[in-house]
Amino acid sequence: MSDIQPIVRLAARGDGVTADGRFVIGAAIGDRVRFDGDAVTIEPGPGHVTPPCRHFPDCGGCQLQHISDADYCTFVVDRIVRALAHCGVEPGWVAPVALSPPRSRRRASLRAVRRGGALTLGFNAEGTHRIVDVETCHVLLPELFALVAPLRALLKAALGEGQGAGVTLTMSDSGPDLLLANVAADRLDRIERLTDFARMHDLARLAVEGPAGVETVVEARAPLLTMGGVAVGLPPAPFLQATREGEAALVAAVLDCVGDARRVADLFCGLGTFALPLSRTARVLAADAGGPALAVLQGAARAAGRPVETLHRDLFRRPLTADELASCDAVVFDPPRAGAQAQSAALAASRVPLVVAVSCNPSTFARDAERLVAGGYRLARLWPVAQFRWSTHVELVAEFIR
Repeated sequence: MSDIQPIVRLAARGDGVTADGRFVIGAAIGDRVRFDGDAVTIEPGPGHVTPPCRHFPDCGGCQLQHISDADYCTFVVDRIVRALAHCGVEPGWVAPVALSPPRSRRRASLRAVRRGGALTLGFNAEGTHRIVDVETCHVLLPELFALVAPLRALLKAALGEGQGAGVTLTMSDSGPDLLLANVAADRLDRIERLTDFARMHDLARLAVEGPAGVETVVEARAPLLTMGGVAVGLPPAPFLQATREGEAALVAAVLDCVGDARRVADLFCGLGTFALPLSRTARVLAADAGGPALAVLQGAARAAGRPVETLHRDLFRRPLTADELASCDAVVFDPPRAGAQAQSAALAASRVPLVVAVSCNPSTFARDAERLVAGGYRLARLWPVAQFRWSTHVELVAEFIR
């Protein structure tokens, strides 16, 4: 006997969830699912759309191309709000989702392997180590995807049978930045092949990474990114927000929260995504454990005459204490996916009037939010940001006030 159930929401990994709690891969909100023994049939609803990419759902780069933009935004908000509700926290106000457009991703990591004389280059299939050889991509900037076909030819010549390589593409303001892992540049012919490729495709920089670390092979122009009006030199394979639009949404929300605060701490600051825009109107203490990124930020701020003081510190092991934060009008913290358990505890014990959380993981954010609320803060405003379009990766900015 068959059983028909509607899809009422999407789970954190993108599976459809029926009214009776069953998970269905590839379903959208509003679909009707027929269960007949082991057979599952999806009857598409109004929110189920035709995926734009021929590689979906095999390619692991996207999980949700089969749902409408409206339902995708609902998924983004639901992921955050459900995680918060699980911890007993409710936001006072939630902004509309900032959704990055297709073909806007400015950084990506791909894998390549040479087998049987053929070169496969692309993203991993969902849940496996198998590489999907991408012939099109609806998330990458066209300027970056244009390098994929030439890279196949380059890597086919550079790799031996069975050898794999990593490819990191970044679009800087001064042109494409390419880092190749496990590609040798130890002989003149190999160096010339890489140099010719960089010149032919007008790369700003081409570097290789091997057992001895990262080595720049050719740098036609210094890869730069403007943050808060300051040109920042990029290290190879830098951490950047995935899209310009996503970064702009995050920065705008942070600046809206901080307002006219005069003394601000930016914790887990990286290259200065928030520290440099904040430094237009405030004195900023920028702290991070990443020495190279911090050095780049310090040099850029000094050259621009911005009031940024840097602090090299592991905030997981040695969070800034309540006493150290006592002079701050506001604190911004943007930890990795693991969250900021120790630092959020220190913030909860502080008297800082305003804390702004930036997060790429709703689950660990909710844990940190619970700790801040227990310390006397309230979650006043929340900005969901979806710059990894069609993926289950969600980002946000949250304003906590006393």
